[in-house]
Amino acid sequence: LEQFAAATRDPSGRVQSCRAVPPIAVVTLLWDAQEAGRAALVPADFQSQAIGGVHGDHDLLVHRPLSPGEVLRTWVEGRSASTKGPNAVITLRYLTTDVRDQVVAEQLWSTVWLGVSCVDAGEAPTHHRFPDAARARPVGSWHVDVDGEMARHYAELSGDWSAHHFDAEAARRSGADGPFLHGFCSMALCARAFAETVAGGDQDRVGRIALRFARPVLLGERLTVHFYDAGPLGYAFEAEVN
Repeated sequence: LEQFAAATRDPSGRVQSCRAVPPIAVVTLLWDAQEAGRAALVPADFQSQAIGGVHGDHDLLVHRPLSPGEVLRTWVEGRSASTKGPNAVITLRYLTTDVRDQVVAEQLWSTVWLGVSCVDAGEAPTHHRFPDAARARPVGSWHVDVDGEMARHYAELSGDWSAHHFDAEAARRSGADGPFLHGFCSMALCARAFAETVAGGDQDRVGRIALRFARPVLLGERLTVHFYDAGPLGYAFEAEVN
């Protein structure tokens, strides 16, 4: 939790002292599960034919608050596969349970595999598009400066030491102009932004967050998140960098 607080610059004393767990922290459990799930569910020859892969959509539903020190398990299963233009989109479902086998969180993670196609299968996830009507109801904005320390802390926490987060040449091979922040860390920053801008600082009000990654956040950029009242849908947000 101390590393999570450092990576997301969380000012909460309860989080920094490990007395509370932000719901979004459950994404830090997915690195090993993702590696195992990809190896078991995505054919090796398909992966080798792709010229790369990027995080597309992500949908996190939290069923209850997390407790510091509790033991959790994450199960992975295939959800859907489809071809979109020159690329393939593979969605895996991650189910996190506690020691009583009660569901704590479920997530849908879509990866866009570049330059390959596949046979359509399964039930494609619902796309959470930005409701245009919400633009007339802005709520507020939030920003944070992103740097290499955030990436290092998140890597220590999640186990994701992928070179493109730290090395410029590796980042260019991934299609970015320079080293970039982990997508899940960017997602966690958006959840923190919601808590501080909309929810009075109460991160337990983050029950669900769904987003589409449009581009990575480069180290050294400022991330700004804008919130809008989306009526019965809750709140809509857009994140931009400068």
